[in-house]
Amino acid sequence: MEGEDEEEDSVPGEEVQRKEALKVLCNVVYNSTWAQERFSALRLICGLRERLSSSAASSAPSSVHFYQLRLTFLVTALRPELSAQLQQDGGVSILSAALEGCLEVRWKEQYECVLDPAAPPISLEASQRIVEILKILFNITHRSHRQAPTEVDAALYRHLVAILRLCLMRKCVTPEDTDELQGHTVNLLSALPLQCLDVLLTVPLEPDSEQCRGVNMDCVQILLLFMERRLESGDKIKEKVTPILNLLTESCRAHKETRHFIRTYVLPPLRDVSQRPEEGCTVKGRLIRLMTHLDTDLKHCAADLIFVLCKENVRRFVKYTGYGNAAGLLATRGLLAGPTSRTSCGETPYSSDSDSDTEEYRRVKDRVNPVTGRVEAELPDPMEGMTEEEKEEEAKRLIKIFNKLSRDNIIRPMGVDADGKLVPMAGLRDESLTEESASDSDTAEVEENQ
Repeated sequence: MEGEDEEEDSVPGEEVQRKEALKVLCNVVYNSTWAQERFSALRLICGLRERLSSSAASSAPSSVHFYQLRLTFLVTALRPELSAQLQQDGGVSILSAALEGCLEVRWKEQYECVLDPAAPPISLEASQRIVEILKILFNITHRSHRQAPTEVDAALYRHLVAILRLCLMRKCVTPEDTDELQGHTVNLLSALPLQCLDVLLTVPLEPDSEQCRGVNMDCVQILLLFMERRLESGDKIKEKVTPILNLLTESCRAHKETRHFIRTYVLPPLRDVSQRPEEGCTVKGRLIRLMTHLDTDLKHCAADLIFVLCKENVRRFVKYTGYGNAAGLLATRGLLAGPTSRTSCGETPYSSDSDSDTEEYRRVKDRVNPVTGRVEAELPDPMEGMTEEEKEEEAKRLIKIFNKLSRDNIIRPMGVDADGKLVPMAGLRDESLTEESASDSDTAEVEENQ
């Protein structure tokens, strides 16, 4: 087990024994289902909660505090009933107090912590404890994400979010520790009720603050930079990128200022359309590349963020991504044929401001290939110099090739049905024949009645 690097000789013997016992318990609980069941049956979570509460109240946490947190994380991750019990027994409040102790929080307003630019980096020992606390809080709160919190719970979550703002803004001793701390903070923010995240934006503006329409965007800027680093790393891309994509997408749906700020960062006005949208090392290019990723969840998360930044407008979405990249999300939502009376673009009430084209884009707009999203080089006409008879023969030859490929199931011709969804052409023919038959039947009945 990893932990705090402390010299055991400097710690009283009894505390060393407690620490070693907790290490053993962590290993046993992690590896033994029977031990997990006994831990639950004996209600040992109650004693662990009391220990965490007393440690949070202490000004100088003991060396065993980390392993108490690690054991709590393991049992709440492996036993859902213990996670629920800890939440019901005031776990959020206890762990929030523990976070305050690790970060040495000073309060300025009810939901605003003092952020001291001159404060030293978070120490290695403190950052390790903070990460364990964030992991436990995720375990006991992730079920409440889609639930409307009570007034008491909302106040508790907003208090926690104010502390999490410090976790985003503060630095650790090493960049790797800072990235890990921000990663677990993002995971927890994505698990909390969305309406409680407004605390991140209600902080008063400072002279050097990022802002959008008078709203503080410092935290949003940190989240964007965090997402960019994760996109660049390319390591364990699904685990590392999905939480931040989901968090930013939900935030954009809920707050128009956040959406406007992120859109300016991710989707700047189109000027150069000589490259495909997915090419290049920009955030936009990396996100659009993910829209055709093999992992379904990941590509949907990336596409959803771009779609929301386009206010779920199909025309605008295709303009920025190209139809080839956009087709996956549009097919999933039944929007391949564009919005119809039966398929709306979403229920989020977006503002009505338009997406004005730049002068550079307007000059080449008519030459942009909607599938690739770029201006393609003009190709010579393959039928130039052919007679009409030769053109007709070439068309027949191509039709025979397509028919053979279709019969051999090498290709499967598809079309768009009335709902805008991709279906096999055979299904469309059957549907068309059924409609024609019904129409003929109706006509016959009318003639008989006449």
